[in-house]
Amino acid sequence: MSIAIESPVEAIEATEAILLREDGTHRWIIDGQLRESPMTIRNRNHSRITTNLAKLLGYWWDQQPQPRGEILTGEAGVRLSRDPETTVGIDLVYFSAETLQNQPGDTTLAEGVPILAVEILSPSDTHQDVSEKIDLYLNAGVALVWIVDPHHQTVRIHQPVARPTLANVDQELSGEPHLPGFRTPIARIFE
Repeated sequence: MSIAIESPVEAIEATEAILLREDGTHRWIIDGQLRESPMTIRNRNHSRITTNLAKLLGYWWDQQPQPRGEILTGEAGVRLSRDPETTVGIDLVYFSAETLQNQPGDTTLAEGVPILAVEILSPSDTHQDVSEKIDLYLNAGVALVWIVDPHHQTVRIHQPVARPTLANVDQELSGEPHLPGFRTPIARIFE
């Protein structure tokens, strides 16, 4: 199914109507094409890792000067682009205050390119799906992508025009230079 929307208001309303139907189907739009798959139920481990990482980022966020950005979790709906329409759900995301400043507070989708996108691997994720998400985020201009692997307790760090790096529980995770001052032992993510 191809998505073609005329005005910004119609785009928001139509996209939300398509993506937010509660029928057990996960939907996203990539390059104007609707994609669907069965909804994945997040397990306790996935939820704990999301909570731990959000808490660690929250400590960092509390130390940032105003205006601060926003940390969102739980398959946060993000419109990366309008032309072509690309709207995805991201496990954890951080937006700068500048990106969010002109968005209405009552929309269910955050519009724009986040600084950080975090995907926490689930048993149902395929290599192809994860690689496609990484490419999608980097090509959209996301500065920092973290792929968190609960099974191996690692974080793979992706940035535009840089080779990916892999860090394990014996190392620290840094958000520099995109999240100035953010550093945490990776072991804390998996506690």
